[in-house]
Amino acid sequence: MGTEQITAPPCAQPVASGVIHSNVRHAGGFTVIGNHLAQHRGLSLVAIGLAVHIQSLPAGAKVGIKHLAGRFPESETRIAAALRELEAVGYLHRSRVRLADGRIVTRTVSFNQPGAEAAAAPAAPRPRVVRGTAAPEPVFAPTPAPQTQCAPAAPEHQPEVVPVPSPTARTVPLPPLPQPQALTPELQRTAAAILADLRRHAPQLVLSERDIEMLAPGVVTWLERDADPEAVRRALTHDLPVPLKHPAKLLRHRITALLPPPLPGTHELAPVRPGVIVIPLQNCDRCDRAFRSRHPGHCRDCRTDLPAAA
Repeated sequence: MGTEQITAPPCAQPVASGVIHSNVRHAGGFTVIGNHLAQHRGLSLVAIGLAVHIQSLPAGAKVGIKHLAGRFPESETRIAAALRELEAVGYLHRSRVRLADGRIVTRTVSFNQPGAEAAAAPAAPRPRVVRGTAAPEPVFAPTPAPQTQCAPAAPEHQPEVVPVPSPTARTVPLPPLPQPQALTPELQRTAAAILADLRRHAPQLVLSERDIEMLAPGVVTWLERDADPEAVRRALTHDLPVPLKHPAKLLRHRITALLPPPLPGTHELAPVRPGVIVIPLQNCDRCDRAFRSRHPGHCRDCRTDLPAAA
């Protein structure tokens, strides 16, 4: 009998998983991007793509938020957030500069490797000279091929960097909080109760005990001017901003700016008939007779300066 031969099945070819690169060497029109940017774990995809796009632009290209929003489908809010991401990790730096003509513009600097510009460049080794021999010719490193992205030319006059104040910076001091004429314990307790009760009607108006103690005299001033507690609550809680970051500062402003005037007296509210001028009564200095005149003096019969009747 012949020997039985067992033929093993061929091994299965391993199936490749993941990405497969099919690279073609670029001869021109390319930008070198480091893996520290392309594989950054702290940046979003929009921020990485935006950094690559900015580094591929020539010097002087516009990279404002509105310009980028018109170039890409992302919104201005998303692009602004991506620019802030790049600024936080050092790939981008934006500053406000004043030009020679007085205009203030935004200067943007893109870094292809953050922190590399601060590192000190290594000193070139000096050629070794052997006694009795001629000095060797200095060896120069080959000049790398220029990339498509040109370095920005140095301007003749560097723009002066000036700090631009924030539009929300406060330069005018706050007006003083109104003070009541008599800060009685009863009015102070009522004012503190009104301030502490505000969070029932507006949950964002949560005040500390120190804030209530500071704002209570201003509310007492409202109560002295016959303001109803309900009217005080409506004035302090109406149309609150969203989000509300500083409740005590907002209430201080409203207590001061919306303070009502004192109520007028009854004599100030007396009706006046239009077109009628009332001349007051005066007593004659000689005969004590009553007569109408704007100024005290003598009546008509006692006056000597009047011409006699013909």
